[in-house]
Amino acid sequence: MEPNQPSKENDHKKLGKELDLYAFSDAVGKGLPLFTPKGATIRRELERFIVDEELARGYEHVYTPALAKLGLYEKSGHYPHYKDSMYAPIEIDDEKFMLRPMTCPHHFELYLRKPHSYRELPIRIAELADLYRYEQSGELMGLQRVRTFCLSDAHIICASEEQAVDEIGRALDLIEYVAGVFGLEYGKDYRYRLSLGDRNDSEKYYKNDAAWDKAEDLMRKLLQKRGAAFEESPGDAAFYGPKIDVQMKNVNGKEDTAFTVQYDFVMPERFDLTYVGEDGKPHRAFVVHRSSIGAIERIMAFLIEKYGGAFPAWLSPVQAKVLPVSEKHAAYGAEVLAALKAAGIRAELDLSNDSLGKKIREAKQQKIPYLLVVGDAEVAAKTVSPDSRDHGKLDAMPLADFTARLSKEIAERK
Repeated sequence: MEPNQPSKENDHKKLGKELDLYAFSDAVGKGLPLFTPKGATIRRELERFIVDEELARGYEHVYTPALAKLGLYEKSGHYPHYKDSMYAPIEIDDEKFMLRPMTCPHHFELYLRKPHSYRELPIRIAELADLYRYEQSGELMGLQRVRTFCLSDAHIICASEEQAVDEIGRALDLIEYVAGVFGLEYGKDYRYRLSLGDRNDSEKYYKNDAAWDKAEDLMRKLLQKRGAAFEESPGDAAFYGPKIDVQMKNVNGKEDTAFTVQYDFVMPERFDLTYVGEDGKPHRAFVVHRSSIGAIERIMAFLIEKYGGAFPAWLSPVQAKVLPVSEKHAAYGAEVLAALKAAGIRAELDLSNDSLGKKIREAKQQKIPYLLVVGDAEVAAKTVSPDSRDHGKLDAMPLADFTARLSKEIAERK
């Protein structure tokens, strides 16, 4: 089952520049994106969407530092396993610090701040975390592969293997819901990959054959029970356990992991993650790692290409543009703009001296969902005449009716 591949005309590097969404600067550094106001708007909407959705599903959102002592990553095992893709240690006050490539140990330290009862579990610790990884120069590509990115990360502390498997299922439910909101279809736009360990590679993978066998079997049976077609990929697991990857392709045919859910049987031992059971004694916890929306940068790249830059209204940097026919209609145009902004709609007013035809052409090149032409008829009747990017020209309607229509479309994330 191969994911659908967008047209190369939709390459996010090309559209990102044309739509002025992000930029790179040699002075800042390779792989370090700078988001423009328009790109930042898309990013902000994605972040608000996923945080609100996760809070509604029982996640607790936190903030943790973007760096930590080197010893923390040595304890977790990330430094020996991933040090080639981590930035070099920073030495200050005779101590070594690392820019974090992941949040796992930070979240475990939060969990360890106090004892927890079995009644509290599962505990779902989530964060929109800025991470730093040293990707090789030849691997860098637009927003798809960068050296700093914001990951919708979470770690779920569970009381049993059964609870962990249930949480993996819930994480897949969330991923599939998110994909549905984006208009992504399973088998067409994305697919599942069960990434397995290699029992013979003890350098890359934690040595515990029985744990690997059990974890992989649990995840395989979960996918089978869900009826989801998937392929198995030996040697692509995390060093601490198997994972279910959501795979998507870019316009160049290169496949990347967009979202992931991972089972971890290593960190609970290394960080001594426990809970107090019904018997009043400490018991070893189980951990699920998951990303619901992936890296914000990477999902933006996928969505730019999926939509060809024509974002649905809720994600569009500019949701409506007001185009006065001439200077004498500018005052009413300003009234329309004020009403749209009062309703929380992202709108602009074109007060240039260009002809109406040129204004319309330029606005359409920016793929704005709605253009509102205001001339003599609209001023007299206090109406607007919407030109919808997706549905063509609509009948003139009272401004309040249009505002309600667009507000509903935005709220429903159609």
